[in-house]
Amino acid sequence: MVATATACASTPGSPPPRVGAVILADGYELGGYNPVAGHGEAGESKIYDGLLRLIGGEAMPGFEPALAAEMPTVSDDGLVWTVTVRQGVTFTDGTAFDATDIAATYGAILDPASASPLATSMDMIEAVTAEDPHRVRFDLKYPYAAFPTKLLLGIAPAERLSGGPAVESPLNTDPVGTGPYTLVSLRPDQAVFEANEDYWDGAPQIEHLTVVHVPDDNARAQRLVAGEVDGANLPPRLAATFTERPGFEVASNTSADWRGVSLPAGNPVTADPAIRAALNRAVDRQAIVDHVLAGYGRPASTPLPEVYGAAYEPTAAFEFDPAAAEQILDAAGWIRSADGVREKAGVRAEFTVMYFPEDTLRRDLAQAFATDADRIGVRVSVQPVDRASLPDRLPVEAGLLGGGDLPYDPDPQIYSTLHSSYARPGVGSPYDNASGYVNPVVDAALDAARRTTDPDERAAQYRSVQSAYVADPGYVMLVFLDHTYVSRDTEYTGSTPILEPHSHGASWGPWWNLREWTRP
Repeated sequence: MVATATACASTPGSPPPRVGAVILADGYELGGYNPVAGHGEAGESKIYDGLLRLIGGEAMPGFEPALAAEMPTVSDDGLVWTVTVRQGVTFTDGTAFDATDIAATYGAILDPASASPLATSMDMIEAVTAEDPHRVRFDLKYPYAAFPTKLLLGIAPAERLSGGPAVESPLNTDPVGTGPYTLVSLRPDQAVFEANEDYWDGAPQIEHLTVVHVPDDNARAQRLVAGEVDGANLPPRLAATFTERPGFEVASNTSADWRGVSLPAGNPVTADPAIRAALNRAVDRQAIVDHVLAGYGRPASTPLPEVYGAAYEPTAAFEFDPAAAEQILDAAGWIRSADGVREKAGVRAEFTVMYFPEDTLRRDLAQAFATDADRIGVRVSVQPVDRASLPDRLPVEAGLLGGGDLPYDPDPQIYSTLHSSYARPGVGSPYDNASGYVNPVVDAALDAARRTTDPDERAAQYRSVQSAYVADPGYVMLVFLDHTYVSRDTEYTGSTPILEPHSHGASWGPWWNLREWTRP
């Protein structure tokens, strides 16, 4: 799951490895450290602990108790999950942690006044009750086998949960958790963390963590070379330039993080089933992996990669077949005009694919997609669009999007991307089901898989989802990424591989388990 290329000699003139301190450059904005607002949903927070935490390794990660004293117990009908709470834990403000903080954190997410982006994803929760200080009970509306993924969420002190909108909470800039690190200073360009000396699982040996915000990919690489930072997330081709550079290590973590093109139902071109079917056959996904990703990734036809084992359907894949793509368009009445662009009933087969301007990888993927589409007579314009305005345009314009926010079970990996309930305005994030995809067969299989606790039945339903989707696609899924990172050589050991979600950067990569690093 992790590949590394290491050059162990020190770079001439570069600073020696820092002892007890790490400085990382991150392409993502700093702040937003409120779990109710979505921080650390996948268990990557350095500030907070969840009831459970991830176990790294070469396969699908497992779960182990964190703030839970032991693994949860589940009722026979799957509707009640009971968690015994670890005792003797304190928050970094010195207050005691107990079950009331758990109930308050989840309650804040479910409270409409919080406007939490996680509320829809927690829809299965009916109630969370602190039965006593050391035990919390989750009552579910329906059995949900993937519920351990929801127990990775960081827990905040009850008294710090303001009751207002989550984005306005003081926790975003002044977080208080039980985690291995505490935030000691925050600027727009830099966050400084120090080890929690009273951490219940032992104080980390890396005592100081500094994260600097450097949105430009090339600037992060330059700061690595200059010795100003110890590590950074970099796009694959840029990361690959460090493989032969002395003193640096290139690491890649397998992810379930997909990149694909939304095909909005509100656009007369991208809503056409023939256009959707043809584009999926026109794209040379393996060439994109080889050239755009420098080999750091895998082709994607659906949102579920092979890592899901029995739930993965290997036959649900599109072959690269531009001739078949052209036949589909011909049969559907999309005829090439004099300039080579197809037309049907006066509508030209052309549309725009938007991408975030600072994301060079999305730009390159969009351009590769546009080149392949052009060969079958579909004209695609590639346009950088600011993050603030792009979501409002998704109902009618395509976007080079990503997904896989919580990939430790198939349900959160795929449900919000394909289920028609997320095609309704105001449900979930604007990025959920951005194509406005509606397929009753897919809906039925997703709902059945979500509600059964039988693992064989769940796997069968997810295989049905993939087969039905490929017969009637709503996106052009392109690739699953290997997230790539570059770091300076260090004397510390303990970094382990982990299947990564859509989010990456300084919170993931070699540093996701920084609390476990040790120095010989």
